[in-house]
Amino acid sequence: MTATTSTSPGDLAISVRDSLPPPFGHCQVATTNARPIRPFVEHPSRSARYCTASPGSQNMNSSVVVKPSDLSSHAVALADNSPASKRLPGTLELKMRLPLNAALTEQVAAHRRAVRAILEGEDSRLLVIVGPCSIHDPQSAREYAERLAGLAAQVSDQMLLVMRAYVEKPRTTVGWKGLAYDPHLDGSDDMAEGLALSRQLMRDMLEMGLPIATEILQPMAAGYFDDLLSWVAIGARTTESQIHREMASGLPMAVGFKNGTDGGVAVASDAMRSAAHPHRHFGMDGHGHPAIIQTQGNPDTHIVLRGGHSGPNYDGQSVARVQASLTKNNIASRIMVDCSHANSGKDPSRQPHVFNDVLEQHLAGNTSLIGMMIESHLFDGCQALGGTLQYGVSVTDGCLGWEGTEQLLRRAVDRLRYR
Repeated sequence: MTATTSTSPGDLAISVRDSLPPPFGHCQVATTNARPIRPFVEHPSRSARYCTASPGSQNMNSSVVVKPSDLSSHAVALADNSPASKRLPGTLELKMRLPLNAALTEQVAAHRRAVRAILEGEDSRLLVIVGPCSIHDPQSAREYAERLAGLAAQVSDQMLLVMRAYVEKPRTTVGWKGLAYDPHLDGSDDMAEGLALSRQLMRDMLEMGLPIATEILQPMAAGYFDDLLSWVAIGARTTESQIHREMASGLPMAVGFKNGTDGGVAVASDAMRSAAHPHRHFGMDGHGHPAIIQTQGNPDTHIVLRGGHSGPNYDGQSVARVQASLTKNNIASRIMVDCSHANSGKDPSRQPHVFNDVLEQHLAGNTSLIGMMIESHLFDGCQALGGTLQYGVSVTDGCLGWEGTEQLLRRAVDRLRYR
């Protein structure tokens, strides 16, 4: 790739792709020896703005021409032990193929406002993120979503139920990485199909009236789903990652940072402070081109307690220590408890115990506890991949079945109504 420039030494003007839809385009970024990078266009949204060189073109404000590389659309095997590559659709391409209509777009905006109101203490309802550990079967996920949508309408005076639509699975070592990566469950890693299937499924859930939550594991995947989501998790393994903190600072929805796998909360506190600030970082625009991304900072973050190697951290004493730590660091004390993982000892049958303990703390006046997270599927437990799979049973972490989930939530709502 070559470039020609007419600028003086030390000055570089970067042409800006102006074909992005709002709130991303168009904006320009120029760097000089004397001035900091500043956007020329301000946007009311907190969403990240994408500024990129336009391959093969030069606009009137540009002094750099970048020629596109001649890349094959087929898998390209590189020399020696280098990886092969295969092109995927750009985020804008997939969004245009599976778009949101105006009604669904406004619905997502309303859901985001509702989540934000709970975080700010303007809405006294509990925020409950509930659904499968990881979605592997769209059919069973749709059935679960239909049931959850019916329940959500009945408990909406006390709880905002948000569907877990987790299509990426973090692994300690190796294993199935989620629907977005391997939708056929056979190691074929048809990611183009996985991304499309995941987006279609999330859109179907929106049409049922549900807010949607997911964990963003791979920042490059975020752009395929960011217009659908009302809440995002950053996992225990990635909370410490600068890349994920930068990404979170540009997301237009609330983000929950989990405590570290050791059970400590310092990394989550640091992540929340980082995400609240503006960043400029490397990324991709909607067409898949390298870009400078400028974010505005995300004030709508909170901590998610999931326990750690040292044990659970949902009990009253642990929560009090977390509150004190957040206050000491001038961070709003907004705490969600993950009823699974180390808090349940990875025993799904213990999730109700954790949930009820946190509920009692909330009822006793601890308004810092803004919600809970439950791993739940149609049926209890989990199963290994390979062979014939049982319908509605998780293939990753064990889940609480629907019957137990519904009973747990209905009883909790009764307690909240008659407190």
